[in-house]
Amino acid sequence: APPSRLCGAVRSMAAPGAAAVLVQYVVLRGDLARSWPLGAVVAQGCHAALAAAFAHGQHPDTRAYLEMGGAMHTVVLEAPDEAALTALAETLKQHSIDHEVWTEQPENVATCLALRPYPKDQVHQHLKKFKLLK
Repeated sequence: APPSRLCGAVRSMAAPGAAAVLVQYVVLRGDLARSWPLGAVVAQGCHAALAAAFAHGQHPDTRAYLEMGGAMHTVVLEAPDEAALTALAETLKQHSIDHEVWTEQPENVATCLALRPYPKDQVHQHLKKFKLLK
């Protein structure tokens, strides 16, 4: 189906009269983004996003998001350090928000987390203190 049809299918899942904007949030550690090679940091985000999509692949929002193809919305945010990333993961867990933390091995260092795709209005309040990664 053309992307316009797929976007319409996603909108139809929203409450009547509202358009659900599905977003996958990826939160990378800013300290690593400034000290690691760019490719290594991008790889961490990719690993986390794929892990979240795989772990929650049967959720209707994840399936709808993946069907959007080139119309997918991903927001990449920055956590200042590992402590902030860990605190965010705990907050998400307390609010039953599906996510995956990517831990680089063999170093056993948490580098990134990604939420499964969600309607933006369901999760934004937990992420609004984080800035876009620059």
